[in-house]
Amino acid sequence: MQDLPFRLGVHPINWVGEDVKEHGADTTYERILDDIQALGLTGTEMGRKYPTDIAVLQQELSRRGIQLVSQWKSVLFSDPTYREQELEAYRKHVEFLKEMGSTVISTAEVGGSLHFDPRRTPNEKEVLRLDEAGWRSLAEGLNAAGAIAQEYGLKLTYHHHGGTVVEQPDEIDRLMELTDPSLVYLLFDTGHAYYGGADPLTVLRKHFDRIAYIHLKDIRQEVLDEARAEQADFVTCIRKGVFTVPGDGCLDFAPVFRELLSRGYNGWAMLEGEQDPAAHNPYEYARNALRYIESLTSNEGRV
Repeated sequence: MQDLPFRLGVHPINWVGEDVKEHGADTTYERILDDIQALGLTGTEMGRKYPTDIAVLQQELSRRGIQLVSQWKSVLFSDPTYREQELEAYRKHVEFLKEMGSTVISTAEVGGSLHFDPRRTPNEKEVLRLDEAGWRSLAEGLNAAGAIAQEYGLKLTYHHHGGTVVEQPDEIDRLMELTDPSLVYLLFDTGHAYYGGADPLTVLRKHFDRIAYIHLKDIRQEVLDEARAEQADFVTCIRKGVFTVPGDGCLDFAPVFRELLSRGYNGWAMLEGEQDPAAHNPYEYARNALRYIESLTSNEGRV
């Protein structure tokens, strides 16, 4: 693949599910890292199969020429009673990523989520959207966490995410309006944008100046339509195979890459599929996604 102004990596969630634990349950971290190296990619996020001992993780990544770019961090800032303990945990998270040489922190609010909020009960069926007080508390908490990240030279990148309170286009807009642009950045995810009802290109253009990290994910429209008709929750949608890698779904990535290239995005972008690896070989799907991206960004294929 020709040189791009930004760096391409791949998320280990393609090999081992984070929200669907049975996906890739028997896959080793060595297999994941060997595949990433074989793909010629040099960036990854933290995965649940990766070593947690910093020295071991650094050694395993270094000998394959791979950088740990980020790690997901759930936060519960919408409820102010959790803020202090959440900020303490956030600092520890930042310290780990700083030691690993990472520059961005994938951050998402779990308050109100069916699957991620520890206060919810199993029999509930809907995401609880934030009220005014919840939005204010969330913004204040994110600004405080962003200041901690900044202390260590990192950026808090907010991950708008399916099944959470910052999922829909108006919610992304509101979060950006309420937070300090010098402390809170955006993790732009093409698949989650579409899943939440937004046009990914519109989100990219509207909030480009806040985007410090990207996840490149595609959507299977027929699976999404079926899941919506059944009123399936977010995790069920993953099990059904709603997500896939770029070039395998319904999204047109040509204008997305055109925008990124023309505006000089120079951060990291992760390939994501988040699907059952037993049915969708992670290495093969990532390789096909790279070929698709090459077709869009080569001098011959560039639109």
